[in-house]
Amino acid sequence: MSALPRFVAAGEALTDLLATGPGTWTSQTGGSTWNVARVAARLGIPSAFAGAVSRDVFGAELAAANTVAGLDDRFLQQVDRPPLLAVVHERHPPRYFFIGTDSADLHFDPRRLPDGWREKAEWVHFGGISLARAPLAGTLVALARELRRRGTKISYDPNYRALMDESYDATLRKMVGLADVVKVSDEDLRGLFRHDDLDAAFAALRSWNPAATYLYTRGGDGAHLVRPDGVWRAAAPRVHVVDTVGAGDASIGALLYSLMTWPERAGGSHLRFAVAAGTAACRAAGAQPPPLEAVLALADAIAVQREEARV
Repeated sequence: MSALPRFVAAGEALTDLLATGPGTWTSQTGGSTWNVARVAARLGIPSAFAGAVSRDVFGAELAAANTVAGLDDRFLQQVDRPPLLAVVHERHPPRYFFIGTDSADLHFDPRRLPDGWREKAEWVHFGGISLARAPLAGTLVALARELRRRGTKISYDPNYRALMDESYDATLRKMVGLADVVKVSDEDLRGLFRHDDLDAAFAALRSWNPAATYLYTRGGDGAHLVRPDGVWRAAAPRVHVVDTVGAGDASIGALLYSLMTWPERAGGSHLRFAVAAGTAACRAAGAQPPPLEAVLALADAIAVQREEARV
């Protein structure tokens, strides 16, 4: 039997149904936490996605894509429930809704994961709509708490969606408090805090866990890495943007790869690698994890500025 993975992302894998014209649609495999697992695997860390999908054609496509991505198939559960679908009925700007009443993702059972996986996993990632959908949200928060007690590193990316209303506030605060690394975008802050004072929103988020590392992405304006020992800022390099879907997942996946691979490096090095991965992901259509060589090539051209930490 193959070795257990060092990195696990737990949450949702889903199918995007995309409108391509009047009465015509196409489908793509997706899901924020599943994408992060694929990024880590593509960069070279033994990884797995822990979640549940259906047994129908949509679940079969996700299971096949999971294998192609090099993820440990023992962590993907298939159950006799309907698929989780994201219906994107307008593309620019995106407008969408989810179909997922009693769907397969909600029936993920951590007790069915391989024996010994907790001892082997160095880092476990959470986020996406999985933390806004009961009863899965409760299952994942409990798992994060258990792993935190064991000393496993935790990362969290809320990846704001419209269903994260006031009822999500308690989960947001709990997960920020549990995390070693939090990734958040300017769009996330605007949606999660329901106002446009992004500096105040980020300050409030960080006040819940000042010891954590925060990757704050700002689209074309680049990103900040905020840690207790300093703040680093980097602008995104200019490239031809084909598609921004999956850029945020690439940036957090790459940051975690960098932290796991080069823990001795300073924050600026980790930020440079994360921004390079998010930029590389924008050069391909769909959420395509960038290869390591592409990320390293872009990282060399990214300038980083350091500031003193502000508590």
